[in-house]
Amino acid sequence: MLNVATLRGQALDRDWIAARIPHQGSMCLLDAVLAWDAGHVLCAARSHRSPANPLRQYGRLGVACGIEYAAQAMAVHGALRASGETGDAAPRPGMLVSARAVRWHVARLDDIAADLLVQAVCDGADAQLLRYTFALRAGKRLLMEGQAAVVLDVQTTGARPPLPGPLHSPDHAQP
Repeated sequence: MLNVATLRGQALDRDWIAARIPHQGSMCLLDAVLAWDAGHVLCAARSHRSPANPLRQYGRLGVACGIEYAAQAMAVHGALRASGETGDAAPRPGMLVSARAVRWHVARLDDIAADLLVQAVCDGADAQLLRYTFALRAGKRLLMEGQAAVVLDVQTTGARPPLPGPLHSPDHAQP
């Protein structure tokens, strides 16, 4: 059963979200958790209407940016599960590695007057991988939907290994 937007009496607002996901400032796109349980999360967002939204390009926010809204909802879900299961434990870091079967029902998000409802449903999990189905709605209107996979405990040192191949192998001298 979905819990109403609190965790041990604490409101799950934008401040709570920003304290638990890596996205800060205007890149924290979600405004509130409306409901959640171990398998679901439902969030609200109004940042899609902001002219200062960092994902806007050429004066508009394309519907494909909804994948980022869904990814943030998945991160919030991980934080809620970690907090709900073990007190106030930090969530395991994860990385969105695929988005599949994405269907867009509108071309853009910035012209949607209503708040976005961002739903993520955990369809399966093992020690290293989470599979989600997600949807963005405005009221009852479906804007986009899809599936995503998140790999957990990814090391993010910022360093990239060299690419394989003759141009990047140590024995191939570049002029």
